[in-house]
Amino acid sequence: MKKHRFFNMYLTTTISVALVLFLIGLESVVLLSAHHLINRIREDLTLTVVMTADSDSASVQRLKNVLDAVPYCQSYRFVSKEEALAEHISTLGEDPTKFLGFNPLTDAYEVHLKAAYACTDSIAQINSQLVSLPYVTKVVYQEDVIRALDNRVSEISIILLAVAIVLLMIAWVLIVNTIRLQVYSKRFLINTMRLVGATRWVICKPFVHKAMRMGVIAGVLTSCVLTGALWYIRMRFGIVFFPLTWQNIACIAGVIIASGIVITGLASLIATARYVRMKIDKMYEI
Repeated sequence: MKKHRFFNMYLTTTISVALVLFLIGLESVVLLSAHHLINRIREDLTLTVVMTADSDSASVQRLKNVLDAVPYCQSYRFVSKEEALAEHISTLGEDPTKFLGFNPLTDAYEVHLKAAYACTDSIAQINSQLVSLPYVTKVVYQEDVIRALDNRVSEISIILLAVAIVLLMIAWVLIVNTIRLQVYSKRFLINTMRLVGATRWVICKPFVHKAMRMGVIAGVLTSCVLTGALWYIRMRFGIVFFPLTWQNIACIAGVIIASGIVITGLASLIATARYVRMKIDKMYEI
């Protein structure tokens, strides 16, 4: 009967911790989704590297070799002067060759940067490097859009960080109270151990280890439920928050399990140390 009651209490506490860790898991999903979305926006930005009017096939090849070698290039597409003219006619409905007598457009490369380089400072350095090449006349990009994106990313990062801190505080309070209730039922056992001469760490150690094991179980349970929910949402509704790769899943699971271990361990240590210091008459009063 006593074992059955202990198992029910342990199971209830584990489920309670798992529910709290689910909040941390959701925050991890939000942070990872925001990071993925911001990276996609950055990589969709286009830099148009305009070549000189007298550029030839050798110049085109040299620029291609440069783009293949640099670390910031995610992808690129060569646009010949003939393709540029066709796109101009299709978009604006006028042919400049009819009144100029020649094609005023030049060869160009449309470059997509890696997300880490798609910010104002990095693009300014990339612009300087490319313009210094003898067969490049200018680099065209939306500077205002990139600057606005940098500002928005900073604002969003601060907001998400604040939300993460609030959720961690909520998780901490809830788990501490849950663990404290579990340790509360063992307060007289703690007093007995203290009376027979056990040190503070000897008394706290089994409680901390048990709480940490419970944190691992709760973290694994939460990770499985959260991963299953994300997979179901993707399959059922086609909503993709971020790529469900093993790396991303392991990242979220690692955050959840680590949070479970750290929070339950510290909560158990604090709660147990409180009863270690408490006098026996106070234990009857609470």
